[in-house]
Amino acid sequence: MTERKDDRLWGGRFEREPNVRFDAFQRSFAFDRRLLPYEIAVDRAWAKALEPMGVLTATEVKQTLAALDKIAERAKNDPAWVDSFGANAEDVHHFVEKALVEELGPLGWKLHTSRSRNELIATDFRLFVIDAAAEIQRGVEALLNAFLTQAKASLDVPMPGMTHMQHAQPILLSHFLLAHAEAFTRDVTRLQHAAASADACPMGSGALAGNSFGVDRYAIARELGFSRITANSLDAVSDRDFALDYLFALTGIATHLSRLAEDFVLFASQDFSYAILPDEYSTGSSLMPQKKNPDSWELIRGKSGRITGALLGLLTTLKGLPTSYQRDLQEDKEALFAAHDQVADMLAVATGALASTKFNADRLRAAASNPVLLATEAADYLVRKDIPFRQAHDIVGKVLREAEKHGVSFIALPLEKLKQISTAFEADFSKSLSLDAALSAKKVPGGTAPESVRAAIADLEARLNRKTIKTGAKP
Repeated sequence: MTERKDDRLWGGRFEREPNVRFDAFQRSFAFDRRLLPYEIAVDRAWAKALEPMGVLTATEVKQTLAALDKIAERAKNDPAWVDSFGANAEDVHHFVEKALVEELGPLGWKLHTSRSRNELIATDFRLFVIDAAAEIQRGVEALLNAFLTQAKASLDVPMPGMTHMQHAQPILLSHFLLAHAEAFTRDVTRLQHAAASADACPMGSGALAGNSFGVDRYAIARELGFSRITANSLDAVSDRDFALDYLFALTGIATHLSRLAEDFVLFASQDFSYAILPDEYSTGSSLMPQKKNPDSWELIRGKSGRITGALLGLLTTLKGLPTSYQRDLQEDKEALFAAHDQVADMLAVATGALASTKFNADRLRAAASNPVLLATEAADYLVRKDIPFRQAHDIVGKVLREAEKHGVSFIALPLEKLKQISTAFEADFSKSLSLDAALSAKKVPGGTAPESVRAAIADLEARLNRKTIKTGAKP
């Protein structure tokens, strides 16, 4: 076999060397090296597939697999070798071929028979997303367990529920925590969808038209842990919907983390004093000795924009591409890798901060005990006296206005004053209104009554025990 003078995967057509600046510009090994374990897994499956096609002998397959194992082991244990050997590699595919040729000589060039980097990168990337989604799900589940622990510990702690950032009705702190937990359970569903979206094997699609050697695509898919193959070769090499699905799931998580962070930044402020920041997840001021800043939550809130940016960036890249593979798709990975890493860190920090937070139960109960939060219960009292709710709402509004004029709680108004507004008021009015009664009344499923919250805690615990996400093939 004639020895090649150029180890590029495409150099034979060209007479002149690439422009140096462009050559550096078009290389991707600096970031797609992260896919090296998946590339080697795909190469192993392809080597086995080449034997029935008559391209490799059984002995050559054995030699190729041994060489791939050696490369994988060296890459795992010697990052400096990857750095030095990969200095001139265009991408992760080029790196492995160079390493194979170094190990096997010309035999190493046979592995790329009847396949394209277009299908390789699509396959590697799908395998990464499947495993990445499983990793992030574990992070979400850890956070959900922190919510669960705090909710169990806070069942007897009331707090003022708010709408429009105004105190509205009393709720349990556990109910508030479980509200956040519900959002993150939806994120688990989105992660599972992203993994399922990625779970299709493109190998055998070629550059765009399919494979000419009759490769067994189903066998390759099984070897790599995919549950199915892609249906259309042209679509397979250009489809990045699975990456969009994953970035959308990450964006949902980041958005929910940002909302959680905003609540805890407020709760830790002196104006609220609902939560006591843990030292381990706080910082101080370089000037003001008394400061204890919620930097863990503020950084989580700030980083969420980067995740949204990654999703919008990929959407923008994809929106104008013609059908089939285009080199623009090289831009699909860096932002996704960064978003994955950021969300993994955000979840870990949020879980630690939440688990370590102490709540000021006395402050929360005092705020929840403000009688004005019982105004809706007062209207409900009148409804039970057969007054239409709209009229009851108006009557209680007048009672509140009268109490403000006298500078007292509306519950403390004398019965004669109340009867001047509505004869429906009876002596049992003030006694019927209490914080505990208001909480207990909301005993519908999903409500804030203690028995409903206990049921919600049990339901969340049961859902956490059902883990259905596909973890995919581990290279």
